[in-house]
Amino acid sequence: MSEETRSGTTTAEASVREEVAAVAGAAERIQGEVGKRIVGQQEVIELLLTALLARGHCLFVGVPGLAKTLLVETLAQVLDLTFNRIQFTPDLMPGDITGAEVLEEDRETGKREFRFLQGPVFCNLLLADEINRTPPKTQAALLQSMQEYRVTAGGRTFELPRPFHVFATQNPIEQEGTYPLPEAQLDRFMLMIGVDYPSAAEEVEVVARTTVAEAPTLAGVLDPERLRALQDLVRHVPAAENVTRYAVNLVRASRPDDPAAPEAAREFLTWGAGPRASQYLVLAGKARALLHGRPAVRTEDIRALARPVLRHRLITNFQAEAKGVDAVHVVDRLLEAVTEP
Repeated sequence: MSEETRSGTTTAEASVREEVAAVAGAAERIQGEVGKRIVGQQEVIELLLTALLARGHCLFVGVPGLAKTLLVETLAQVLDLTFNRIQFTPDLMPGDITGAEVLEEDRETGKREFRFLQGPVFCNLLLADEINRTPPKTQAALLQSMQEYRVTAGGRTFELPRPFHVFATQNPIEQEGTYPLPEAQLDRFMLMIGVDYPSAAEEVEVVARTTVAEAPTLAGVLDPERLRALQDLVRHVPAAENVTRYAVNLVRASRPDDPAAPEAAREFLTWGAGPRASQYLVLAGKARALLHGRPAVRTEDIRALARPVLRHRLITNFQAEAKGVDAVHVVDRLLEAVTEP
């Protein structure tokens, strides 16, 4: 290798190390700022940042009062992202999300024409609160925007601002008056994140912080342009063939009819995850690697993300319901059964 080639390689490696360190540093600062308002929930915050870097959408599942809305709103403020919140209700209409055309009259000419009024979906970060409280027709209004980053209305297509993310919440214990999300809608969410109760010490801290007059002041860490650059960087993180193969093998093992499916999948699942799960495992793994200051994704990243990526993509059967087995339990069994290449 010539001296020039060696020097160029060294410079490129140094540049990669700097970029990776920048992402890890930014993530640490974001977590610090979010921590001024949110007590604990470190795993939830990390998964949230993982989806954000990987250009993914998130579905938060947890009982009311666990600061899910506050977390998303705080993140938007720290990243200088435009933020809108929609409270999903049974009478919500698709136009209430995407916007609607209105007929306006020009006072000078008397000419009438339709004008599109943008709905709350036109923002960087959309919080769909209690998304399962609205009928499937309205839920489907988000499908095009989540997949294509655009809205079609009145025969015209309108681009959404970038970055664009949908973070939705769902109450797991109250089923009356709710509408289960269709599988096609669930599959659009990169991660399903479970939000649990805080520990006793954390709950004491929550009460102490929220019952005083002082409110913490948040500092901005990134702007939308810098966030888009980091999202582009995620796509350039290398994934070795064995890592990609492990992700694919894990997803294929969730399909009951696949020859490689373990006993748990055959016994407890009706349907397994599709190819989008494999894509999301690798893509989210790349984002997680950067958050941890590593320049390449490892199988440990795939294993760490298996639960939030797969749990909402597995359809359990009657046998699972009878034995009290949920999708998370099946994912754990898959991790035990599938060996690394």
